[in-house]
Amino acid sequence: MSYRPKIAQLQVASQNEKDGLYEFTVKLEDGTHCRVFYSRSPEWKLTHISRLQKTPCPVCRKDFICKCMDQWSEDLHHQMIDEQWVDKGLAEATQQ
Repeated sequence: MSYRPKIAQLQVASQNEKDGLYEFTVKLEDGTHCRVFYSRSPEWKLTHISRLQKTPCPVCRKDFICKCMDQWSEDLHHQMIDEQWVDKGLAEATQQ
Protein backbone atom coordinates (compact mmCIF):
# COMPACT_ATOMS: atom_id res chain seq x y z
CA MET A 1 0.00 0.00 0.00
CA SER A 2 1.35 3.41 -0.97
CA TYR A 3 1.74 6.12 1.66
CA ARG A 4 -0.84 8.90 1.38
CA PRO A 5 -0.41 11.79 3.83
CA LYS A 6 -3.62 13.46 4.99
CA ILE A 7 -3.67 16.66 7.02
CA ALA A 8 -5.51 16.35 10.33
CA GLN A 9 -4.51 19.57 12.08
CA LEU A 10 -2.69 22.81 11.31
CA GLN A 11 -1.28 25.61 13.45
CA VAL A 12 0.44 28.85 12.52
CA ALA A 13 3.97 28.71 13.98
CA SER A 14 5.03 32.15 12.76
CA GLN A 15 4.11 34.72 10.16
CA ASN A 16 5.64 37.78 8.57
CA GLU A 17 2.77 39.68 6.94
CA LYS A 18 5.08 42.35 5.54
CA ASP A 19 7.15 39.86 3.49
CA GLY A 20 4.31 37.35 2.99
CA LEU A 21 6.17 34.50 4.71
CA TYR A 22 4.40 31.91 6.86
CA GLU A 23 5.42 28.87 8.88
CA PHE A 24 2.88 26.20 9.82
CA THR A 25 3.10 23.05 11.90
CA VAL A 26 1.01 20.28 10.40
CA LYS A 27 -0.13 17.08 12.05
CA LEU A 28 -0.97 14.27 9.65
CA GLU A 29 -3.57 11.58 10.33
CA ASP A 30 -0.83 8.98 10.91
CA GLY A 31 0.65 11.11 13.72
CA THR A 32 3.54 12.55 11.71
CA HIS A 33 4.33 16.21 12.43
CA CYS A 34 5.77 18.49 9.75
CA ARG A 35 6.88 22.08 9.50
CA VAL A 36 5.68 23.73 6.28
CA PHE A 37 6.95 27.06 4.96
CA TYR A 38 4.86 29.19 2.60
CA SER A 39 5.28 32.36 0.60
CA ARG A 40 2.24 34.44 -0.35
CA SER A 41 3.43 36.66 -3.15
CA PRO A 42 1.49 36.77 -5.43
CA GLU A 43 -0.23 33.47 -4.53
CA TRP A 44 0.35 30.73 -1.97
CA LYS A 45 3.46 28.68 -2.72
CA LEU A 46 4.95 25.94 -0.57
CA THR A 47 8.66 26.73 -0.31
CA HIS A 48 9.89 24.02 2.06
CA ILE A 49 8.65 21.08 4.13
CA SER A 50 10.44 19.16 6.84
CA ARG A 51 9.38 16.38 9.16
CA LEU A 52 9.58 17.12 12.87
CA GLN A 53 11.35 14.27 14.58
CA LYS A 54 8.66 13.23 17.01
CA THR A 55 8.06 9.84 15.36
CA PRO A 56 9.98 7.82 12.76
CA CYS A 57 9.40 8.71 9.13
CA PRO A 58 6.33 6.84 7.80
CA VAL A 59 8.08 6.27 4.46
CA CYS A 60 11.67 5.24 5.25
CA ARG A 61 11.20 4.57 9.00
CA LYS A 62 14.32 6.59 9.89
CA ASP A 63 14.21 8.46 13.16
CA PHE A 64 16.60 11.18 12.00
CA ILE A 65 16.59 13.81 9.27
CA CYS A 66 15.36 12.59 5.89
CA LYS A 67 13.89 14.23 2.80
CA CYS A 68 10.96 11.85 2.30
CA MET A 69 8.27 14.50 2.82
CA ASP A 70 9.61 16.45 -0.17
CA GLN A 71 8.04 13.89 -2.50
CA TRP A 72 4.62 14.59 -0.93
CA SER A 73 4.90 18.38 -0.95
CA GLU A 74 2.66 18.80 -4.00
CA ASP A 75 -0.04 16.58 -2.49
CA LEU A 76 0.12 18.40 0.85
CA HIS A 77 0.05 21.78 -0.90
CA HIS A 78 -3.15 20.83 -2.74
CA GLN A 79 -4.73 19.75 0.55
CA MET A 80 -3.68 23.00 2.22
CA ILE A 81 -5.27 25.09 -0.56
CA ASP A 82 -8.25 22.94 -1.62
CA GLU A 83 -9.40 22.17 1.94
CA GLN A 84 -8.65 25.76 3.04
CA TRP A 85 -6.26 24.73 5.84
CA VAL A 86 -4.24 27.92 5.37
CA ASP A 87 -7.29 30.16 5.74
CA LYS A 88 -8.52 28.23 8.80
CA GLY A 89 -5.10 28.39 10.43
CA LEU A 90 -4.71 32.12 9.84
CA ALA A 91 -8.24 32.81 11.08
CA GLU A 92 -7.56 30.81 14.24
CA ALA A 93 -4.25 32.63 14.80
CA THR A 94 -5.92 36.05 14.60
CA GLN A 95 -8.54 35.01 17.18
CA GLN A 96 -5.87 34.21 19.76
